[in-house]
Amino acid sequence: MADHKTNQGQQDRSRVAGDQPYEASYFADKHGITLDQARAIIKKAGPSRADADAAAQRLKN
Repeated sequence: MADHKTNQGQQDRSRVAGDQPYEASYFADKHGITLDQARAIIKKAGPSRADADAAAQRLKN
């Protein structure tokens, strides 16, 4: 799913657009992980931000 900047709202915020470089970079910075780790998590967890956040927390522990 492409991130459409003019179509913002809860549904857009609940998803991670892993194919967008700035989204993956933000996700990596947010969780203190590498960009490669962030991309791998997003690819494995899918576009759900909640699932990706949980996977990142498990990685850090």
